[in-house]
Amino acid sequence: MKLWGGRFTREIEAEMEKFNSSLSFDIRLLPYEIDVSLAHAAGLKKAGIITNEEFDLIKKGLEEIKEEKFNYLPGIEDVHTLVEQILFEKVGDVAKKLHTGRSRNDLIATDERLYLKREIEEIIDLLEEINFNLNDLANKHKNILFPGYTHLQRAQPITFSHHLLAYVEMFSRDISRLKDLYKRVDVMPLGSGALAGTSYNIDREYVASLLGFREISKNSLDAVSDRDFIIEFLSGSSIIMMHLSRFCEEIILWSTQEFKFIELGEKYSTGSSIMPQKKNPDSAELIRGKTGRVYGNLVTLLTIMKGLPLAYNKDMQEDKEPLFDTVDTLKSCLKIFVGMIKSMEIKHENMERATRDGYMNATDLADYLVNKGIPFRDAHEVVGKIVRYAIEKDSPLEKLSLEEFNKFSGLINEDVYEILNLKNILKNRKTKGAAKWEEI
Repeated sequence: MKLWGGRFTREIEAEMEKFNSSLSFDIRLLPYEIDVSLAHAAGLKKAGIITNEEFDLIKKGLEEIKEEKFNYLPGIEDVHTLVEQILFEKVGDVAKKLHTGRSRNDLIATDERLYLKREIEEIIDLLEEINFNLNDLANKHKNILFPGYTHLQRAQPITFSHHLLAYVEMFSRDISRLKDLYKRVDVMPLGSGALAGTSYNIDREYVASLLGFREISKNSLDAVSDRDFIIEFLSGSSIIMMHLSRFCEEIILWSTQEFKFIELGEKYSTGSSIMPQKKNPDSAELIRGKTGRVYGNLVTLLTIMKGLPLAYNKDMQEDKEPLFDTVDTLKSCLKIFVGMIKSMEIKHENMERATRDGYMNATDLADYLVNKGIPFRDAHEVVGKIVRYAIEKDSPLEKLSLEEFNKFSGLINEDVYEILNLKNILKNRKTKGAAKWEEI
């Protein structure tokens, strides 16, 4: 069965038919195809294009199709053709009326938007679950000294919870982006036809209400040729994966013998086929690796769309596999990530031990001199010289004697040792949003 066969006198080449078919992947949209067809049929009935009896027949047939399991896919062009053919087999000629006033162009765009609305809701739920678990982890491990890094060099002392909550901020932005995108996905193209609308008096607002859309599209030409909503989703997904990948990179580092800040649970680790001692953070590495896959899907669709004239072009059939793959990859990574972070054993002692090395209280020593009246740039130079002296002596700053400090500045007094205490450093931070020691 072809939905376009009347104009042709010859059969399509077998290889071309296979090449042209999208059923192997757009079968995934079958539930949405049924929902859209049911709503469209209701619109046809309201407009007097089909009778109540015809609507009831179509509805019964569509609902039966929705319950069927397609273990074998026939050699049919796409999910739209599949539904029409099976509906015809079930209810006869009345099935031929269903496509009145619509095109596969506005139909597929509507299917995809319905599909993506549901997936966005599920992804938001997964991100909120991650944030819940990160907040829980942060609350359980408050006031654990942790080395803050820049350039992967120890920089200033923070708390482990502060580090975790930085990712809560990232994932919160991801949630916000998806919620904002949802408004642009929540627009119904159905009724736009192939590109120019239709002469049938179909109440589009009514059909949109049946499908749960917030509004209808305003321009039929744009409605059928727009894939911005998918590109924006792929872009947002790429940012989410980037955030996951950054965290996974840190988990990989933290779980090494060099850091020993955490140990991943065995349920989220693997071993080596040759080295019996190995415990590899493959869960984190796979998430990090799959990030490139999602980036590739974004670039794929951007490249597909970059040169297309209005309106629909067959190139746009290639939008589905990058979309579906991104949804599957992202959801899988989010689920694994939740389990992975819940499995982590936190090694407080190693974290706190790491804060004692690297002269991470040097900035606070400079601030101490500023409070004594020295301009910060001069204080910075003085402390730089003190740090160099301490390195040569292989001594932390707080172990230097007052006499040694006074070689560099006579303004340094006994109170400096209180200032150099790492916990006091955290307690003395005053700016909102800073890494602070929480009084419990």
